Amino acid sequence: MEQLHSLGNKTNYPTDYSPEVLEYFTNKHPENDYWVKFNCPEFTSLCPITGQPDFATIYISYVPGEKMVESKSLKLYLFSYRNHGDFHENCVNTIMKDLIKLMDPKYIEVWGKFMPRGGISIDPWCNYGKPGTRYEQLAEHRFANHDTNPETVDNR
Repeated sequence: MEQLHSLGNKTNYPTDYSPEVLEYFTNKHPENDYWVKFNCPEFTSLCPITGQPDFATIYISYVPGEKMVESKSLKLYLFSYRNHGDFHENCVNTIMKDLIKLMDPKYIEVWGKFMPRGGISIDPWCNYGKPGTRYEQLAEHRFANHDTNPETVDNR
């Protein structure tokens, strides 16, 4: 049974990368396939070399299995990157792996759309489908077709 510690309690913000703040609850519809999407437009991390802040929108989409991430714990987890120095690509892959470890989802993808610094933006994307299932094929398909219709970037 899940133990939700942060929901409804005084918020204690972590000061550095803190995967231990992630919490889950039981999915009441694990037999159904459905998407859950989180948008975090105020994600911040630090460049590991210069210490300068990097700003991004982080998109997390997943098809839940037995467990689902609790949203307040996810907010605290993403906030924990605020003083954490790491490259953009590592941030999105670590977020995805931490959520896989927490939930064991059927499918998940994480996309970081970082604001430009030095005249270039970096938008790393990663995904995972549960091995040996049709979600593994979904991951392969989405990976092969990722960004086949790229967005018009006019807001950065």
